[in-house]
Amino acid sequence: MDGMACTVTYRDMPLGTVRDLNSIWRDLMAHSDADTARRLQSDAGLRLDEIQVDGEKTTIQVYEDTSGIKPGEPVENTGLPLSVKLGPGLLTSIYDGVQRPLPVLAASMGDYISRGVYASGLDEKKKWEFRPLVKKGDKVVPGMILGEVAESETITHKILAPPYKQFEGELKEITAGKFTVDEVIGKLANGSELKLAHKWPVRIPRKVAEKLAPTTPLLTGQRIFDGLFPLAKGGVAAIPGPFGAGKTVSQQQLAKWSDADIVVYIGCGERGNEMTEVLTEFPHLIDPKSGKSLMNRTVLIANTSNMPVAAREASVYTGITIAEYFRDQGFNVALMADSTSRWAEAMREISSRLEEMPGEEGYPAYLSTRLAEFYERAGIANTLSGKKGSVSVIGAVSPPGGDFSEPVTQNTLRVTKAFWALDAKLAQRRHFPSINWLNSYSLYSKTLEPWFIENVSPQWPELMATVMGILQEEEKLLEIVQLVGSDALPEKQQLTLEVARMIREFFLQQNAYHEVDTYCEPKKMYMMADTILYFSKKAYTALEEGASIPMILNLEAKEKISNVKFIKDYESELNKIKLEMDREFAKLI
Repeated sequence: MDGMACTVTYRDMPLGTVRDLNSIWRDLMAHSDADTARRLQSDAGLRLDEIQVDGEKTTIQVYEDTSGIKPGEPVENTGLPLSVKLGPGLLTSIYDGVQRPLPVLAASMGDYISRGVYASGLDEKKKWEFRPLVKKGDKVVPGMILGEVAESETITHKILAPPYKQFEGELKEITAGKFTVDEVIGKLANGSELKLAHKWPVRIPRKVAEKLAPTTPLLTGQRIFDGLFPLAKGGVAAIPGPFGAGKTVSQQQLAKWSDADIVVYIGCGERGNEMTEVLTEFPHLIDPKSGKSLMNRTVLIANTSNMPVAAREASVYTGITIAEYFRDQGFNVALMADSTSRWAEAMREISSRLEEMPGEEGYPAYLSTRLAEFYERAGIANTLSGKKGSVSVIGAVSPPGGDFSEPVTQNTLRVTKAFWALDAKLAQRRHFPSINWLNSYSLYSKTLEPWFIENVSPQWPELMATVMGILQEEEKLLEIVQLVGSDALPEKQQLTLEVARMIREFFLQQNAYHEVDTYCEPKKMYMMADTILYFSKKAYTALEEGASIPMILNLEAKEKISNVKFIKDYESELNKIKLEMDREFAKLI
């Protein structure tokens, strides 16, 4: 049974420990949505995985409540490790940690899921219009594209040959038409049958032809991310921060506005009210690319903190496997994991039950290995289908008390190249996104400079380096200000503090709930930063020519830069501000 999944059934359970299975089935079939009810199998038993074998003793983890189970319960071997079903119908879906569709379960059971109930991850009754891209006699190799299905208004789903060795050979037949995910669409000469869907074990990375170096940014529309700490497509980033610092809102902003083709959002062990906000808000969001619903290209995985701990541990693997599947079709996928700390806590709990030797703070000794294995499944690659696709992973970390020295944060830092550190003090001052620009960094900046030079401006690297330099200089000056006050500083340093304030308030602060400021394109970022530095250059020149600091600080034009964040026609407005600055400085001098 090594590596195989099993099923515990209820047949020998004591009377009263579970509802009568026949009554459950009658309740489901009586529901108005009969098709939904038929997707459920109420006698499917409890899903579980074998995790340890010691001689005659096998240790299993169950993905549901185990109350009432006793020795002697029958176990059925399914012949597979925990796997997900991959095919048309994934998009717009909302799953739990083991790919059970929550809307299907909720439609028949209400707010609480009965244990032992299973629903297929894909609708097995719905027929999809399949258009083949191969013909009889063609050679089929594992992972190649066989045809297409229009899955949503915005995404055309590529049907892949399962990436297994037996799906290699001459194509004996292929048929166009309407099929369910389990119907045969073609056959190989060796007898292997091709279908719209196939299964893949969640803990095993899907194969690619070649991994590539990331050279294109994952544009997020957030100025502090794209401007100062960019993330590459196929890159990995971490957002650590204490409670209330804005991790979830930041993750949601990235899911809404990143220029990925597909979004996979994993709510791993989060509070129910936070996941409720995600589940209710996402279906109503408008995709800026298409004007249609954002859910047309989104998969949500909701595994809240009150769900079984084993399912929480599995949820991130379910999410990354779905992301890899869309990458194999040639899509750029952004995966948000909120939060990996809850995932690590699930590992700690399972490890303690296995009586394994604990590591630092009780986490298992293999914590760093598991984190590395997860993040390393990200990347940009030439896929087996001949396309180029990517998976970008952004993991939120919730260190207790905001302590970045705790094991999950430190081990995450070892494997991620972008670190966006949230600061509770900035959040308390209502500065959002509350990313601490002094603690954060991105190792992708140099790699992505050629893209920004070509697509935004040749001055982009120099401009952003200047902005970062001013913010670092401000931090040094603030230490002096706390001792002697700002009036004791030389006039040039007082001007530096003012320019730094403008960068913080006008450029870095961004309103996630404003219809315009919620997203900022790279050109607008560049022009806003350039206008602030234009004022800085003019101000230093005026200071050298005899203007006083109070006179410079009282200029009206510079304050108008903050309003540009909320204006769509930003180019003409920023040009007007520059002209107004020229007039004001001319009068001043």
